[in-house]
Amino acid sequence: MDNLIGIRLEDKNKWEARTPIIPEHVKTLKEKESLSFIIQSSPIRVFTDSEYEEAGARVNPDLSDANVIFAIKEIPESILESNKTYMFFSHTIKGQAPNMPMLNRILKLNSTLIDYEKIVNEKGFRLIFFGNYAGLAGMNQTLWGYGHRVQVSMGINTPFLKLKHTYEYNGLDALKKAVTEVGKEISEKGLPDELVPMIVGFAGYGNVSKGAQSVLDLLPVKDIDPTELTDFYYNTENFSSKHVYKVVFKEEHMVKPIDGEFELQDYYDHGLKKYSGVFEEYIQYLSILINGIYWSDKYPRLLTKKFTKDMFQSKIGVRLQIIGDISCDIEGGIEPNLMTTKPDHPVFIYNPFSEKAKLGLEGEGLAIIAVDNLPCELPKESSINFSNTLIPFVPAIAKADYSKSFTDLDLSPVIKNAIIAHKGELTPNYTYLQEYLDKI
Repeated sequence: MDNLIGIRLEDKNKWEARTPIIPEHVKTLKEKESLSFIIQSSPIRVFTDSEYEEAGARVNPDLSDANVIFAIKEIPESILESNKTYMFFSHTIKGQAPNMPMLNRILKLNSTLIDYEKIVNEKGFRLIFFGNYAGLAGMNQTLWGYGHRVQVSMGINTPFLKLKHTYEYNGLDALKKAVTEVGKEISEKGLPDELVPMIVGFAGYGNVSKGAQSVLDLLPVKDIDPTELTDFYYNTENFSSKHVYKVVFKEEHMVKPIDGEFELQDYYDHGLKKYSGVFEEYIQYLSILINGIYWSDKYPRLLTKKFTKDMFQSKIGVRLQIIGDISCDIEGGIEPNLMTTKPDHPVFIYNPFSEKAKLGLEGEGLAIIAVDNLPCELPKESSINFSNTLIPFVPAIAKADYSKSFTDLDLSPVIKNAIIAHKGELTPNYTYLQEYLDKI
């Protein structure tokens, strides 16, 4: 059936209750764009089957009638069908080895793959995203982790012990209320002297960082400019136990040019060829680090294994209790991040001497939060937000004639830029992935 959209159930793990298109938008698209929907039944989806039926969708376990299928997480190879158009976060654009067989299968089936992550504007900013909700969930989890880590490693109790895992709250309002209460206690009673000044550093300033900052800002926060951090830290008259200090780092703070002046576009274009990382200079001042940047091996790391080892040997890193690696690239911008974690056990300890990771809060080393699907901890709000960003693109994607060649596809450049595979071939922007496919 033409213009029939399938919405796949999410089954990657028990936490994944999100949906790419909410019932309200199913109804809107059906009435205004004459699109039809078939929804796979899900026992955990945050919006029920009946809500979709009331919106005019058909609920069925079989999506084979749909010509375009929307999902969120990767679709198993065994589920993929021939001559379909799939849209989901494929996690293939960096040549990620675990997902190359899936991409190869899509190519063999002559299907089309569109990746949300690559729908961007002329400046490269993503137009369809969960990023702010990853930040919201990740900041709460990191504050929870900080409270428990300092209790285990230093024997110090803080108001942060009153926080729960993000998924344990009944939505964002309840989370914000809990963090606000912690903030009131800090304002009234202060933090233990051993933890003062409590300095939270944010690497990045995009959607992830903004979401995380909005949670931290519920505490009694004072801002520090990165250029003033050293002077602030060495002047104890600046410190207050009744405040938390926030530092937001941009690219100009995290790297320096090997020659000449810093230019942002020049850094994006050339990375390590013309710039070296200097972020580790700030680590000694931070209590918490939130990583919300996009990273590839073209750019310097924020934190290396070598520096982490040196830091613990020299004891300068004793202040850094935990990293909330919201971007969660394994051995990426945070090289000590060796594993992903789950919402109910979000923390592992990286031992810089053995270079091994151990799930939990105990042990020598650096605590790292590495939940790889944080928005699923706020499934309703994050789904609504995501669907709001996606809905403008749905009609064109649903109505396109995918029997045509890639060149002749009647889609905007914004959408075409996100097509990784079409009719059995990698599209021009993604031919580099053949190198990774050849390694399967």
